[in-house]
Amino acid sequence: MNEKQLSKEESLELITNMIGQAKRNVAKGGSFYFLLWGWVVALANLGHYLIEKFSWYEHPYIVWILMIPAMIITMIHSARRDRNAKVVSHYDKVYTHLWMAVFIAIIVLLFSMHRLDFNHNAVILLFSGLATYLSGFLLKFKPLILGGIALGVSALIAFNVSVNDQYLVASIALILGYLIPGYLLKKAESEQV
Repeated sequence: MNEKQLSKEESLELITNMIGQAKRNVAKGGSFYFLLWGWVVALANLGHYLIEKFSWYEHPYIVWILMIPAMIITMIHSARRDRNAKVVSHYDKVYTHLWMAVFIAIIVLLFSMHRLDFNHNAVILLFSGLATYLSGFLLKFKPLILGGIALGVSALIAFNVSVNDQYLVASIALILGYLIPGYLLKKAESEQV
């Protein structure tokens, strides 16, 4: 087998193109997840808050059933994105594993929320803020960094209010931390195409 030797310039161009493609893979479609989860979790938090506050239904947690279709949509979208990725890089893997680790941490937390006297929302905001901040750093996208900080500040606020008020804080936090940066990221993605 005869393989062509690349010149230094060709090697540098190939590496630069691969890094650029990897960054585009991570950024492309990233807004989809922030917008999907921002809307679903913000609405579920707000729904839980309102149902409990006004005693509309004795099981306010019923609104969290919205998570099931969101998880299915996420899995389908991720599978399609992975299948269509031209290059899978270290960036892609770090980004994916970051959010997978946060998801697992949140699941563990939800199964243990009774041990936290149901003050789990503040911790979830903290985990989400950390992952959003790091996502912004990986993508070099300042609105996500600021969104991560907003989620972190919201976690601090949530630790200092009642359990039911934490749902309202989380709903507002997701607008600031996911939805606003998500729409800005979507705009940046469309300009990149």
